[in-house]
Parts: sequence; structure tokens; C-alpha cells
Amino acid sequence: MYTNSILFVMIAFWGITLVGIALAWRSMRAWQMARARWLNQEETSATRETDLRDMPWLNRWLYRAGFRSQDAARWWWISTILFVIGGIATATFFILSGVQTLMIRTITLVPGGTGEVFLPLAYLAPWFLAITLGLGPWLLVRQKRRERVQKIEQDLPLAMELLATLSQAGLGFDASLSRVMETRLAGRPLGMELRSYQGDILSGRTRSECLRRLAWRADVPGLSILTSALVQADQVGMGISDVLRRQADDLRSRRRERANMFAMGLATKRMFPLVVCFLPGLFVWTLGPVFIQLIQMADTFTQVRNF
Repeated sequence: MYTNSILFVMIAFWGITLVGIALAWRSMRAWQMARARWLNQEETSATRETDLRDMPWLNRWLYRAGFRSQDAARWWWISTILFVIGGIATATFFILSGVQTLMIRTITLVPGGTGEVFLPLAYLAPWFLAITLGLGPWLLVRQKRRERVQKIEQDLPLAMELLATLSQAGLGFDASLSRVMETRLAGRPLGMELRSYQGDILSGRTRSECLRRLAWRADVPGLSILTSALVQADQVGMGISDVLRRQADDLRSRRRERANMFAMGLATKRMFPLVVCFLPGLFVWTLGPVFIQLIQMADTFTQVRNF
């Protein structure tokens, strides 16, 4: 009977949830259509640049993480709502199915009263599951953004070396960039950004403006520094090959310093997992039999006194 009631509650909960999702989808669709009509009325050919600069924060965040479709924000909201509902449903099932009660009962049976220290974890376990599942889309986009930045920073020195070599061989910057796009970098995030730069060049924009748009789209420190140096070289009239070579050496030195800093910080970072994960097991392994003998002796003395 108890199981049937839980099943009925879960079915009713999911039915109401699906109806709410459908209504939210329809209202969001209507709002986006109205917003698109308003933007089409206000947009002119001279304000195309503001479409990138005035992008909402969520669209900008998803765009820089690699999700660049027009429906990316909508799907992110829908997936977030679904994951939040799934987290709440999981927490509810965790509580109603008796798993939390079983955890609490098992923890309280630990001798010596030491299990009561872990009771807050048992009470917070379902809410931890709900929050973790609810943050799933946000964590996914954040991880994709980190991977994209890491790949761009890995490919930048090689791309700059190739561009510098081709420029010194007599090719122009745009021709050198086209040759670089034929290498393995074409399928990488840096190659996609450079392809967008080529599209801006073909649309009639100036090189300085295209470089600034490239730095804004990627939002990677190394690429921003490179585009600033190229813009300055283009305005002053310097040789691009020398600028690319210096920027490649500077980027490699920054990566080397970052690796050295990470290596020096490992001793401090590993202190937490050492104290939390390794030392308790070591104490239980070495001092566990002694504590068991002490508890048995105390139990024996208690029984003798009661007798």
C-alpha cells in the first residue's frame, strides 16, 4: 500500500511537471518571437556590430563556450528546468523510499556514538543530489568553456610559428592564414575562430576591426594579447612576422611559468586530500584494533559492575 501511494505521488508529480514544461516552452517561444520581431524592426545594417557587443550574458556565455546556435539559450533553460525537476524528484524518491531512514538508522548503530557525527550528511544527502543534478547544465557549459580555452592556448604557439614562418617566406598575413587553416588546426576551436575572422575580412571590415572581433569572440587572454599586438603592428606598419615570433616566445614563457607555479602549489593542494582521505584510513588501520579492545574491556567492566 505504501509503495502504491509513492508511485501515485510520483506519477502525479511528473504529470504536473510535464504540463508546466509545455506551458513554459510555449510562453518562452512567444516571447522570443516577439523579441525577434522587435529586433528586426530596430536593426539596421550599420548596427550589426552591436549584435555581438550587446548580446545578453547567457547568450554570450554559451557563445564563448561553443554553443552558437540561435536556440542555445532556449535549450539551456529547458535542460536546466528538466535537470532541476529531476533533482527534486530524485530527492523526493530518496526520502519517500526509505533510503534516508535506512542511512540514519545504520549510522546511529555505530558503537560509541561516533556515527552521530555523520548524521548531518545523511540528512543533507537528498538535497545534495538535487542541487548536483540541477547544476548539471551549468557545469557542462563551464567544462566546455574550459576545454575550449585550453585547446586555444595549446594551439596558439604552433599557429603563430606557422604564420611567422610563412610571412617570412613572402606570403601575406591572409594568405598565410589560409595555408595554416589547411593543417590540423582547422578542426580545432582556434581554427573555427580564425575561420570566423576570415569571414569578417570577406564581409568588408577592416583588419583591425576583425581582429578585435576575434578577441571578443574567443575571450582568451593569450589570443587577446596577440590581437592587440597585431592591431598595433597594423596601425604602425611593423612587420607581422617579427610580432608573431615574439608573441609565440612570450606565450611559451608564460605557459612555462604557469606550469612552474602549478608544480610549486601541488604540495599545498595535496594536503587536503591527504588529511581527509588518507590519514583517517591510516588511523583506522593502525588504531582500530586498539579501540576495539578498549571498547570490549569497557563493556566487560560495565557488565561486571552491573552483576
